[in-house]
Formats: sequence, structure tokens, C-alpha cells
Amino acid sequence: MTTVNGYQQSDREGELHFFDIEDLRRQTEEILPQGGFAYIESGAEEEWTLNENTRAFYDYGIISHVLTGKSDPDLHTTFFGKKVNTPVILSPLAAHGLAHSGAEVTTARGAAEAGAVMGFSTYGNSDFSEVAKESQGFPQVFGLYLNKDWDLNKRMLEEAHENGVSAIMLTADATVGGYRERDMRAGFSYPVPMKILEKYSEDGSGKTVFDLYNEAAQVIKPEDIQRLSEMADLPIIVKGVMSAEDAEIAIQAGAKGIYVSNHGGRQVDGAPAPITVLPEIAKAVDHRVPVIMDSGVRRGSHVFKALALGADFVGIGRPFMYGLANGGAEGVREVIEYFNKELSIDMQLTGHTTIEDVKKATLRKLN
Repeated sequence: MTTVNGYQQSDREGELHFFDIEDLRRQTEEILPQGGFAYIESGAEEEWTLNENTRAFYDYGIISHVLTGKSDPDLHTTFFGKKVNTPVILSPLAAHGLAHSGAEVTTARGAAEAGAVMGFSTYGNSDFSEVAKESQGFPQVFGLYLNKDWDLNKRMLEEAHENGVSAIMLTADATVGGYRERDMRAGFSYPVPMKILEKYSEDGSGKTVFDLYNEAAQVIKPEDIQRLSEMADLPIIVKGVMSAEDAEIAIQAGAKGIYVSNHGGRQVDGAPAPITVLPEIAKAVDHRVPVIMDSGVRRGSHVFKALALGADFVGIGRPFMYGLANGGAEGVREVIEYFNKELSIDMQLTGHTTIEDVKKATLRKLN
């Protein structure tokens, strides 16, 4: 263990021992301090949406096609022109240092070893250059929490561009923090300094979730998308889209990607699961820009269903944090490979060889 401001970080490195993500969740609860685990796990209010995010995948059944003569599934795809090994991406979660002393640097190493896209946050515990060194040529995206200070935004975006970031994910669904009772009951505040904020303003250690959101912009407008695009000279992906109307507004404003998410159930309790609104959003987008979806993804079959319902990429959050806590970079890689393995099995058994095939797969609405 490494201790920072009284917080004991995991230093674990090496092979994981698990059969499913729930195994890893339990193992993570055993090794992390209560406050850190509560922050990773917490959802808004009664956490109905947090739980619904996963349950809703089971409202859809996968129709198998046999006698197709197809085999050897290929998970490769492209992210803004760059080839990657999997459609599974790491969502831009904050504060990887809560899970492991290597923080985002260690996560980036594991993502690169798996050939996956990695997202990292404004509220991360590692610096741009530290994370960029681990990319091995695979794409990295910066999850921007828009600040009230546009000069600060500009400096962060310039550094993202200088360090080879492929795209900016504008976090549009977190202008204030959700009412997360787990965090409050645990008395949680961020113990590990946030290096990006530390460089440009002040670090995030000792602050609560509400403190950080109070410093972020409480108003985000369509015209901000174009302004950010010009500042960064990078594609802007709007994260937190939960309606076809918002997707259209974002694209008309210049967004180059739509990210369907309810922030892992951490913002609005009572919001629908993203998998249930994904089809209407994908229909509205109509392949004009890539569509990404996250929230509640725990199995390879969930990835399959999201792709079949209109996603081009599927994000995971808490699962890779469990892997990070229990095995460092190797743990992150193994979690991505776990999803890949289940997805490959489902592709083989249902007669789909490529990710493009899966996007045309047949699902049946069960409820």
C-alpha cells in the first residue's frame, strides 16, 4: 500500500482471479478504503438508475443465426481513423488514484496492452504527458469538465492536443453533482491531488464532489461545442446525451461524436438506462458521427447488444477500476480481455464475424 494524505492506495500488480465482474467488485471492496470504494460505487439518491442500467440489458434477447459457415470473430475496428483491437473503450472516469497508486498512468498502460481506447478525466490524478507516454499509439481521449474560466479551458485543450489526444469528450451532464448519498455517508473527499487541476489552478485533494462541480461551468450551450473545437483543433464528442433531440442539437453545433450515457447512474436517479434510449438516438444520428454508449455494462453480451442497437463503441467504467485496484495494468488489460472473450463467444455462436456484422445483428425486445 502507498499512503497519500492518510488514504491507502493499492499497489497490486499482476494476474487477476475472477469469473465475472461481480467477483472483482467484491475483491475491490475488501482492499480499498471505505471512502474510495464508496466513491467508485456510488449512484445518485436511491440508486435506482444505477441498478437499472445493468438490468435493462435483459429486456433484449439476441437472436442466433446458425448454419452461417462463419467463424473466427474479429473485434478490430477504427476510432477516428485509428485501428484498435476492440470496440470496448475505457470511459473517462475521475481519480484513478483511488483505485491504485499508479493512477491513470497505470490504466493507460493496461489499455494500450489491450489495444483499446482510453478516456481520462480533468479530475484525474496523472498529468497529460505521463498518460500519453503509455499510449503505444492507441487513441486516448480527454474527458473535459468545462470550467467557468475559459482561459483555463484553453490551456487544458492545448496541452491535450500537444500530447496526442485523439478527441475531447465534453462532459455535458454534470453541471452540478448528483445527490450521492454513499459519498456523504462515507464523508468522502478526494485525498489524492488532481494533477491537471494542480497545474492550472489548485489541486482537488481535500475537496468533496460538490466542491469540484461548483468550480465547473453550470451552463453549457451548443455554441460552446464550436468554441472548444477551435481551441483544441480536435473532434468534440458530447458525453451525456440521452435524447434524439439533444443528439441533433449537438451535431448541428459541430459535435463529431455522440456519447450516450447517464454518467453511470451518478447524476439523475430515475433516468432511463442508456441502452433503452440508444436505438432512437442512433436512428437520429444516422451514421453521421460515431455513437458511444456506456453505463451498466458488465458482460460481453451487453457490449454485443449495445452494438446491435446502434453503438459504434461501448464504454466500461467501474469494471476497469476493479481491475486496476486488484492488478494494476495487468488487471486493466485482463478486464478488457474478459469483455472481448465473452463478446467473441457471442459473435461465434450467433453467426457474426466482424463488429460491422454485430451492428446488423437481430435483437428481440422481451419487455
